Amino acid sequence: MPSVKTKCQSEPQCSSNSQTHLKSKHHSKFKAQTKTKSKSRSKKNENAKNMAPTNATPVLPTQPPFDFEAYLRDKDRRDFKLLLDQPRKCSGELYMLIAIKSEAADFERRQVVRHTWGREGMFQDGKTVKTVFLLGVPRNKTALLLWDRLLAYESHTFGDILLWDFDDTFFNLTLKETHFLQWVNDSCSNVQFIFKGDEDVYVNVDNILEMLKDQKFNEDLFVGDIIQHARPIRRRSSKYFVPEIVYGQTIYPSYAGGGGFVMSGLTAKRLSGACKQVELFPIDDVFLGMCLQRIGVIPSRHRGFRTFGIERPSAAPHLQVFDPCFYRELMVVHSLTVSQIWLMWKLLHDPQLSCHNKLAPTQWPFKWRAKVHGTTGQKDSETTVKQDYVDKVFLKH
Repeated sequence: MPSVKTKCQSEPQCSSNSQTHLKSKHHSKFKAQTKTKSKSRSKKNENAKNMAPTNATPVLPTQPPFDFEAYLRDKDRRDFKLLLDQPRKCSGELYMLIAIKSEAADFERRQVVRHTWGREGMFQDGKTVKTVFLLGVPRNKTALLLWDRLLAYESHTFGDILLWDFDDTFFNLTLKETHFLQWVNDSCSNVQFIFKGDEDVYVNVDNILEMLKDQKFNEDLFVGDIIQHARPIRRRSSKYFVPEIVYGQTIYPSYAGGGGFVMSGLTAKRLSGACKQVELFPIDDVFLGMCLQRIGVIPSRHRGFRTFGIERPSAAPHLQVFDPCFYRELMVVHSLTVSQIWLMWKLLHDPQLSCHNKLAPTQWPFKWRAKVHGTTGQKDSETTVKQDYVDKVFLKH
């Protein structure tokens, strides 16, 4: 029987319309499948986000914010027992005492200081220099087993550990400041000058001694990297956060960067008295600035103290050059690792070191371009420092 063709089958446009219909039907089906797959993938991704990763590094809890209320309640507790003392440290004539803030776990840092710039001995013109490390009790005693035995051995071997019975925390550095000054007043009142700083600094002791040549220990002197017109940080995420309930004013008094500063024996003893009159403040550098303000001593800024490290010039940020010929001109450089301190000591004392001025490292006499009190102002001093950065390539830490 012959097949019967419909009108649509016989006309040319029928084929086109039929294919269009099929394409449309197929496209709708593909679109529906794609949408279904997309939903499926989205659901899987969502489930994956909710599932804890099996091999990922666990996220450690953030540290709780500092308890300022507890600090305010306990801030009048100022006197803590001295657990390890060095009663004979200042016997005889002592020109300069090096006092370094440290923590029990930082044995390697103390060792590199002992064997490099912090070594004790007799320097130019028979000037005696001795060293002590200032410590509190570690809060987490399980993190360093036998910490008390370690410090007892260090004290017996090196005779340079001062340990007090308060928690060694960031906000208790003020207690370390007050107790050290009291120790100076009680046990080291004959010291002429004091360098006080951190254990992650490189110090050119010869340069400091040269600077002190024309200074008198029985007059007020406080020299360092002086910070002026600093504002309290109100950002809670900052390490230096201080709420208005603790410090209501908008500007801090002038203070020295904690990497290192120099003071006369007289100023240290006067500061010890001021510490008992000034309300304790959780940031030790600022607290010392408050005490300086109390006794009417204006700290002097010296460009040789680089307590914020050395900046690289923006023209060559990828370069990290350790230039001993530049470091030999400074007094204090902050934020160095143990290996960098050791390396810089060796480089500066290498007999083959050759610098543009053809002088051997720490050779005498040492000449400063500007005297301690010879700066014309903060702006001029900062201009000089910036010019130093332009002329050389340094390492930023």
